[in-house]
Amino acid sequence: MAMPNSDINILIVDDMAAMRKILKTLLAQLGYKNVDEAEDGKQALEILRRNPDKYQLVITDWNMPNMTGIELVQEIRKDEKLKHLPILMVTAEAKKENVLMAIKAGVNNYIVKPFTAETLKDKIEKIFAALNK
Repeated sequence: MAMPNSDINILIVDDMAAMRKILKTLLAQLGYKNVDEAEDGKQALEILRRNPDKYQLVITDWNMPNMTGIELVQEIRKDEKLKHLPILMVTAEAKKENVLMAIKAGVNNYIVKPFTAETLKDKIEKIFAALNK
């Protein structure tokens, strides 16, 4: 399976600094160095709208203050300049109805915490494999 280019820009959206750090570390292990962070959906949306062509992947948490991951996904999918962006949702929400809700909102894939670098790599590869079809 083709790995996406490790030069891609990734935006991590999570209200917990520790989780952003973990994700950043895992992504670095996988060769992704261009990683930016946002503390919630609102901040992420501002960053994305300021630079609509900068990012090739958004990794977002579900439960956040100000704007949840689901609301962020919905906003991205409504925005002409951003709607093409692949989105990976990382969350503690493992319930089937939540997974379905996330997919319906437009996420490209889904990871339930806790997870490994291997799982992260697999999900990112699946997203880009599907996009390149």
